[in-house]
Order: sequence, then structure tokens, then C-alpha cells
Amino acid sequence: MYLWQVNVYTREVQRMYDKASDWIFTAGPRIVFATLALIFGVWIIRLARKKIDARLQRQNIHSSLKPFLESLIFTTLYFALALLVMGLLGIKLTVFAAVIAAFGAAAGLALSGTLQNFASGVLILLLKPFKTSDNIVAQGFEGTVDSIQIFYTVVNTFDNRTVIIPNSKLSNEVIVNITRQGVRRLDVELKFKYTEDIDKLKEILRQAFIDFPEVKNDPAPRIGITALDTDSFTLRCNVWLKAHGFEDTRMVVNEKIISTLKAAGIIAKP
Repeated sequence: MYLWQVNVYTREVQRMYDKASDWIFTAGPRIVFATLALIFGVWIIRLARKKIDARLQRQNIHSSLKPFLESLIFTTLYFALALLVMGLLGIKLTVFAAVIAAFGAAAGLALSGTLQNFASGVLILLLKPFKTSDNIVAQGFEGTVDSIQIFYTVVNTFDNRTVIIPNSKLSNEVIVNITRQGVRRLDVELKFKYTEDIDKLKEILRQAFIDFPEVKNDPAPRIGITALDTDSFTLRCNVWLKAHGFEDTRMVVNEKIISTLKAAGIIAKP
């Protein structure tokens, strides 16, 4: 009886040994390759992190976009590495992929507007159609860009209103960047009777602009007749001013023109 039990135990041990041997020879290489792939992949991703971080620093990426880009890039890389390791281990990814696809579709439908603003914010921060402190005209508002966020942009209007504009509106519609060029042209039109000396008028105005420090000499001011009426003509002055502070300077320039014409004894029509 004891001998029979020993033989049964020996056969069970042999069967377990055979199963373990089969598993080691079949699954062992996969585990080894998956482990090596995991170690090598993590090393490559860490090396890439240093390279990408240095590249983003050289590209002067916006401070609010840099952490997001790094997180997106390396999360994607780690996710791809995890899929690779699971594939090497022989894990079926069909159900897993279906679940991810279904979740992505549901999230996309629920957050379609938010995702549009998010993608637009990334494009704005990368392409830089405007930056903070720029004066822009967008969605019927003119003001100074206070901050650019991932989902929206904050604009402070000249009458001190805070306007929050979704980024999708800024990336898909027309934006006028007033300050990017550094200078803006001011057009002033004045009406005079035909009895006035045109050359004298032009010289008086030109001298007024030369003596006025806010007016740029390059491009030089341009003065000429733009319209003829039955009893008067229209004289237009094109002068270039700094883009920042344009509205304040325009008021001062208008006052300067009026005071100069009055000092010269010339009366302009309103």
C-alpha cells in the first residue's frame, strides 16, 4: 500500500514537472523578451524626455503648454510600450481595444465643444497668431490679451471690460492683431475752402508732425487731397504712430492739428 502511494505521488510530481517545463519553454521566452522590451523601452523614453525637454526649451514654447505637451507625449509613449509588452506576453488586446474605442467615442461626443477649444488652444500657443499684451480685434471686441489658457483667452477691452473668448472662436474666425507690426497708420481728414493755399496747408501740417515726437518719420507722413466737393476739398493726413497706446496718441495728434491750424490763422470746417 505504501509503495502504491509513493508511485502515485511520483507520477503527480512528474506531471507537474512536465507542465512546468512546458510552460517555461513556451512562456519563458515571451516573458524574457517582454521584460527586456520593458527595460529598454523605459530607458529610451527617459532618454527621449531629456531630448524633447531641451528642444521645447529652445523653441520657447509657452509656459502653460510645455507641461501639457510633455505629459501628452510621454503618456502616449508609455501607453504604446505597455501595449507592446502585453503583445509580447501573448495577452489578447481585442477586447481591451474595443473598450478603449468605445470610451473614446463616448468621451468625444460628450466633450466635443471642450475638445475643440482645447485643440484650438494648443494651436494658438504653438502658432502664436497673437501673444499676451497684444492688442487684437476678435468677436467684435477690441482690447489687450491678458492671458492665453488651454480652453479660452482673456481679453481686457479699452473700457476695462474682461472678455473671455473660447479658443475655438479665435482659431476658426478672423483675428486682427493690431500691435504685431509695431506701428499703426492714423488717417485724419480735414475739409478746407478752395480759397486756402494748398501748399501752405501741407507745409503747416508737415511741420506740425515733424515737431511731434509721437509721429514716426519712417514711414514719413503723407498729406494729399482725397476728395473734391463743390465748395471745398478734403485733405487727408496719413501719419504712423506706435501701435501700443494708439488711441491715446490719436487724441493728442488731433489736438495738435487743431492748435497748429488755429495758430496759423486757418479755420477748418468741422
